[in-house]
Parts: sequence; structure tokens; C-alpha cells
Amino acid sequence: MSEFRNLPSVDRLLRNKDAKVLMNEYGRPLTLDAIRVTLDAIRDGSIETKEKWPDEAILLHAGSILQQWTIPTLTPVINATGVILHTNLGRSPFCQAAKEAVLSSISGYCTLEYELEEGERGSRSDHAEKILTRLTGAEAALVVNNNAAAVLLVLTGLCKRKRVIISRTQLVEIGGGFRVPDVLAQSGAKMVEIGTTNRVHPGDYEEALKEDTGALLRAHHSNYRLTGFTSEPSLEEMAVIAHSHGTILIDDLGSGALLETAQFGLAHEPMVQESISGGADLVCFSGDKLLGGPQAGIIIGKRELITKIKKHPLARAVRIDKLSLIALTATLDLYLRDRAVTEIPVWQMIAATPEVLKKKVNLWKSALGMGEVITGLSTIGGGSLPGETLPTWLLALEVSSPKNTLIKLRYLQPPVIARIEKNRILLDPRTVLPEQEEQLIPGVFGVLSEKDTGNKK
Repeated sequence: MSEFRNLPSVDRLLRNKDAKVLMNEYGRPLTLDAIRVTLDAIRDGSIETKEKWPDEAILLHAGSILQQWTIPTLTPVINATGVILHTNLGRSPFCQAAKEAVLSSISGYCTLEYELEEGERGSRSDHAEKILTRLTGAEAALVVNNNAAAVLLVLTGLCKRKRVIISRTQLVEIGGGFRVPDVLAQSGAKMVEIGTTNRVHPGDYEEALKEDTGALLRAHHSNYRLTGFTSEPSLEEMAVIAHSHGTILIDDLGSGALLETAQFGLAHEPMVQESISGGADLVCFSGDKLLGGPQAGIIIGKRELITKIKKHPLARAVRIDKLSLIALTATLDLYLRDRAVTEIPVWQMIAATPEVLKKKVNLWKSALGMGEVITGLSTIGGGSLPGETLPTWLLALEVSSPKNTLIKLRYLQPPVIARIEKNRILLDPRTVLPEQEEQLIPGVFGVLSEKDTGNKK
């Protein structure tokens, strides 16, 4: 223990010029903590014990600790996986209009809850509501922080202690352990299951409605598809049944498509407008899936029901924040102006043709001087259009250690997220944003070994 007697005091270290540099960057309290942690580590042997620790060496180690403590973990990445709505990577990227609107708003105050005309307090829900009602034909709308909150608010506000009928074909679990039965239980509603795991008939709803019921609930299948010997009544049939028994129909639509996906060679994804015209009283969907905006939960439908939900105490707890609301409004405005396909990244990616993608990949190959251009498939992701794919072109890279190379790619700035298939690294241009292409190839080239950048296919 004698070697520790020569360790400098904290006060002496703080007077060192190197400590002053650290304090300028990280602040005195955090620098002080890092110095104490370093000294404790020297004493308990968790870092190398030397006969003598110069002050500069101690401060150098403290500086590395400060870097670890302050390095951001939420950082932009280049998505080269080909998964358009990649849940782990934040789902849909913002369109340029949304980014500009958010940047403009954070520079000062805004009319979040203020009526310029009257000079009085307004409602934050009005901004998106005006656009949503025009786009969908709904009477009213409310925006909250995500679709799970939207469903919970609707069920809590309208169906607490009431029976809610749902088909067993729709008792789904989506990412993060979100389960429809759990949300129903949390809302205080009484779940009534009908049908079987693969089939439900109109008569099952009729039979269940012989008792007083708060609502019929249709839940989207999200990340799986019901195929084979299956049947479910259409939304229109469910609406007729519900209304004939004096109850309401709630449609948890999920992905929030406002455009026809079939025009891009995909299966038809139920559209928000179709739910309203089909007779749903309330429709809930996400803002950051096929809608292509920020995370949000959107509720549209009958004005009387929306008004009641707005007054529920839970509505304030799950309300959307200012920046997300601004981004959502800017995104919705592009639908109004018929510019969604050309300006919203999700739709730009879906609409990208194989010819355009092949041209990009060939440019990547030329710039890298290696790789093979092959055909492949991109996926939608995000619990939308399960099983649906889009034809794409990929750059396949043969490297000595694909797993180690993927790790190196993830340590780039910005990190590159790719995938491995048949022991090759695959880069899909469909999900690489145009402004990130200039960073992608130099980054990939930099992590490949000299051997790997030879004259391989």
C-alpha cells in the first residue's frame, strides 16, 4: 500500500493545466467525479498499478472516463439494411419539410396553444386536426404520443367497466411486448373473446352483442399474416352489426397508410380513409409507420366521441409534444399538396425503381473497387405489410470476417448498419438517404482491409 502514498491529492490535480482543459469541456463537478473514480481505481487495483502515477497520467485516464460518460448513445446512423420502417433505427425518417418546421420552431416561441385571431389560449390538437379531417373525411381528430397510448385512451375514456368484443384472430402481440389483451385490461374494459384463432364469423359478434357492450374492437394483425383456412368479417360488416346493436366500432389500424400501397407492387394495406368510409366510429393509427412522420398516435372519427376523449384526464398524460406535433403537421401537409411520394422518405423508398437502385449500386461498386451487384429484396418493416417485399439491387461484399466487419461499420461516424447473408455483407441502397451516400462509401472503404479491397468480384 506504500505506493499509494505518492498519489496526488484531488486539489493538486484540479490545479493542473490538463484538469483545467477537462473542466472547460466537461465542467468542474463531472471532472471532479472522474478524478476521484480514477484514484479509487488505482487504489483498489482495478486499473494497472504503477510505482508512480504522474499527474498527467491520472488526468489522461480521467479524461477517457469523461469521454465514456458523455459519448452520445442516441446518434444518427446509415440504414443500409433494406428495412424501410426499421423499428430499432427509429422507423420513418423525417421529410425535409418536417425538419425545417422543427428547426424553425425551436428558435423561439410558437403558437402551440395560442389563438392569434382571438389573442387567447387555444388547443394544441387543432393544428393537426384541421388537416386530418380534410385528408380522411373524419369529423374530428386527436393526436397523442403513440398508437398504444391512442388505443389505451380510447378504451379508458369510452369503455371502462364495459364489455369490449374482439376476435381471437386479433389478440396480437407486437414489438416491445405490447399485447392487445394487456391494453384492454389496463383500460379497465372487460375483454370478450369471440371466434377461434383462425376464424371468426358475423354470427359470433351477433351472439356476443346480446349483452350490453361498450364497443367492438378490430385490431390490426401488425407483424403477421392470417392465411389458409381463415375468415374474418369485413370492417363494413362489423360496422353494420355494431350500429344495429347501438354500440360503436373502434378500428386499431396500426400502420396509418394514407396512400394505396398496391400502386407500388405491394399488397393492399388498409387505408385510414377506408376505415372512416367503411363505418368505423373511431380509428387509431401511428404517425411513424406508413404515414412517414414522427412517433405519434392519431385518433380520428366521430366528433362526439373525440370530444369526450379529449376531456379525459389521461388525454393530457399522453398528449403529443411540441416538436413531434410540428413535424407531424408538416408531414401531413405534404399529403394535402399531393407531394407525399416525392418528398416523404418512406414513400420515396417504396417508390424507388429497381433501375434507379441498380445504378446506385454500380456507382458504389466502382467507388469501392470491389463487390458484386446482385438482386435482392427490401422489406417494409415496422409492423406494416407483413411478408411483403420489394425487388432491389444489392452490393455484396466478400470479406475475411463478415461479423467483425459489421462491428467496425457500426463504429463509424455515422455508423453503418448492414446485414449478412450467405457469409457476405449486403448493402441495400433503398434505405440509404441521399444526403448520406457521400458518407457511406468512404466509411465502408475505410474499414475494409487491404486484402479485401483487392480485385474481388
